[in-house]
Amino acid sequence: MKRENRFKLAFLAILFVLLLAACSDSTDGASTADEQEPNGTETADQVDDTNEVTTVEITDAHGTVTVPVNPKNVVALDNRSFETLADWGIELAAAPKAVMPAELPYVNDDAVQDIGNHREPNLEIIAAVDPELVIVGQRFASFYEDIKKLVPNAVVLDLNIDVSEEADTPGDNLVNGFKDLTFALGQIFNKNDEAEQLIAAFDQAIEEAKSAYNGTDTMMSVVVSGGDIGFSAPFSGRVWGPLYDIFDWTPALEIDHASSDHQGDDISVEAIAESNPDWIFVLDRDAAVSSTTDAVPAQDVIDHSPALQNTTAVTEGRIIYAPNDTYTNESIHTFLELFKEIGNTLSE
Repeated sequence: MKRENRFKLAFLAILFVLLLAACSDSTDGASTADEQEPNGTETADQVDDTNEVTTVEITDAHGTVTVPVNPKNVVALDNRSFETLADWGIELAAAPKAVMPAELPYVNDDAVQDIGNHREPNLEIIAAVDPELVIVGQRFASFYEDIKKLVPNAVVLDLNIDVSEEADTPGDNLVNGFKDLTFALGQIFNKNDEAEQLIAAFDQAIEEAKSAYNGTDTMMSVVVSGGDIGFSAPFSGRVWGPLYDIFDWTPALEIDHASSDHQGDDISVEAIAESNPDWIFVLDRDAAVSSTTDAVPAQDVIDHSPALQNTTAVTEGRIIYAPNDTYTNESIHTFLELFKEIGNTLSE
């Protein structure tokens, strides 16, 4: 064979080998790409899982707390949170049913353990339900340290709002406290949109009630319990007091060392009448407590009080009653309803 032909054959052989290698690489490459696609998708899913929010930072009465999102076995002890949680369909493991509005679904739900009231609570039930989250506040705020020791593996969140005598700005404390509480619950239970809508409605009701007040009428707030009328002092207290600060109301009567609970202060009905208020705001304490269903309604007590009959508020029919369940349901929903009533009534 000629040398020239041998070179041609060698060249063709080399070319054939290179073509085979190229086909093999292409096939391997396609196979590798096919195999990698599911892995790539899986990696993306893992990224999604990693980016999903599983905890949130919440500032409570004691500092910043890391709280699990959508926690299991939730215990709620704060009267200001009950209606919001119920409205959002949040399940509870335990709650103080004795100081909850009877209309809430938790009260008659046997799956919700009853802790009792704040005077004699059965805190051991909290440990028994093994909670991830315990929401403390208001009546149960004083049990914060006890609960933390009882359930060391749980997150204990204190959402108490300070509207006591010592508070410098009780109105701001109440308004901002409600907003912070609602926003925090929205973050914890993935109800951010619902929380924003509730806060927006709350803000609107405040502005409408502010604009409805003429700036000169004098205001009197009272608590009716057991047939008695008690003076509820301006600027401190869980319901009426902060409203004087929020709406810049002019008090018909002021006293020193007023209480900040629902009992009312030891001021005679005659003294209340002598202040001759333009408006009277009434909290019916008994209306919210199921054990006192036979109590005389606050409206009857006010209507049949001889001392009050000649006051401007009574003669002009300027009396506003808080929602019946206010004593056990001091939620943002309750105050939203109350503020709407105040705005509508004062603007008439």
